[in-house]
Amino acid sequence: MLVKEVLAHKYVKRLFIARFISNYGNGLGPIAIAFGVLALPNGSANLLGIALGSTAVCFLIMAPFGGVIADKYGRARMVGLTDMLAGIILFVQVYFFAIGDVPLLVLILVNGGFGILWGVFWPAFAGVLPSVLPEEALQKGNAINSLVANAGIILGAASAGFLVSGFGAATALAIDAISFFVSGVMIFTFRHVTPRAEITENTVFDDLKHGWQVFRSFRWIVVIVISFSFIVMCWAAAESVLGPLIALEHFNGPKSWSFVITAESAGLIVGALIALKIKPKFPMRFLMISSFTITFYIWTMAKPQSLLLIAFGAFLFGITLDLWGTLWSTALQRKVPRDSLSRVSSFDAMGSMIFKPVGLAIAAPLSVLFGIDNFLLILAGITAVAILVPLLDPTVRNMSYQDDLNLSQQ
Repeated sequence: MLVKEVLAHKYVKRLFIARFISNYGNGLGPIAIAFGVLALPNGSANLLGIALGSTAVCFLIMAPFGGVIADKYGRARMVGLTDMLAGIILFVQVYFFAIGDVPLLVLILVNGGFGILWGVFWPAFAGVLPSVLPEEALQKGNAINSLVANAGIILGAASAGFLVSGFGAATALAIDAISFFVSGVMIFTFRHVTPRAEITENTVFDDLKHGWQVFRSFRWIVVIVISFSFIVMCWAAAESVLGPLIALEHFNGPKSWSFVITAESAGLIVGALIALKIKPKFPMRFLMISSFTITFYIWTMAKPQSLLLIAFGAFLFGITLDLWGTLWSTALQRKVPRDSLSRVSSFDAMGSMIFKPVGLAIAAPLSVLFGIDNFLLILAGITAVAILVPLLDPTVRNMSYQDDLNLSQQ
């Protein structure tokens, strides 16, 4: 199916525009919050880890229930509502950054609340695209979605250094909040494409149990999710906490780290373009092997290497990230029963992110204990092991799109 044929489907363009807008904020937000927190009178790597960790912890708590909520009340509706609410609560944080005094409780409550909403948004969004596109258009639709979303991220990341340095973190965070609200309004306008589920006697826990059973029935999904729980832990520690510290100590602070994240975002664009064309026979094998780019990226931060080499590592990892986003989403959409998709996606998200708070929490203290360089090398080594082990499993190596749809065991 051609790109113009994908875009011809009703609501698809509106969905992609909304994703571009919200992902502009997603590119801007992490850099703004990182350097905004570090610039506070009481700012530190530990405080940044607490702020980001509260988001991750609340996301993990909410994610399993988020899938049930999305399946029960309508996925597009929940995507729109959570985006709008996220924009509103983020403005609370903007106020405190604007006055230059951000209490720890505010950081925990706002970022924790964002994590709860994210726990509903993530599984809900997984089921929106299949509702506006036919199955044969899903891989191309996922790739186009990644392309426009990543264009937003790269623009947000590229402007973050300028906005934070020139106008302050509060301004950048305000733009981030606005982007979420506008995106939510746009998606909420076509909430009817994913109607509420029919009323049943099942409780929330019945639906949760069923989703867990479907998730467990796909061995290749379970193995890869376990692997990524360790990869995400290392990535979060290196990029979200140690990276900004390295930029402050060795380079030019927010502008330098903005350059690195922009390079990663550029990789996302390249990955999306590749995903439009690529058709690997064994997609999970291909994706796992490509994931060694995270090992290289983390390694470049040790010493540290030159800023250009770090940015190159981020660029390569960005390509891998987007290939994962497109091919993994396509695999779930084609293999998992449609009525369970959001619940399975929620367990996927929860499992993949389960150690992210650990990575954010240990980054500062262990970098002091071992030294930043040595700790980054340890993180790189963990990612290499986490990539190699799943390749030993034949259900991962041999998973193929050509298998019969909705097999209960791969």
